Amino acid sequence: MAGLVPAIHVLQNSRMAGGWIYILTNRPNGILYVGVTSDLVRRIYEHRAGFVAGFTKRYGLKWLVYFERLDDIRNAIQRVHNIKHWPHAWNLRKILAVNSDWDDLYETIAR
Repeated sequence: MAGLVPAIHVLQNSRMAGGWIYILTNRPNGILYVGVTSDLVRRIYEHRAGFVAGFTKRYGLKWLVYFERLDDIRNAIQRVHNIKHWPHAWNLRKILAVNSDWDDLYETIAR
């Protein structure tokens, strides 16, 4: 049993790597979805391909309009929880500050 503990510890530490916060929409000033992931390219591809059932698929949220990297996934998860409680206008301002044309940023990360 003692031999398993280091393996579990390594597995937990590998999961604690950085994370990404992202915002998807279906059009400028449209519905917003705020998510968190450890692999941004894979996760956005899943949303775009329709692999993710639920809110994003139902509303066709495929445009990546905002993303940011945090060094610890736990901080990214907490930040997403905070952002989800912000007024809609705050999220719009956050997007407009870095992406005023509402461009789909997927091509910038998928290279």
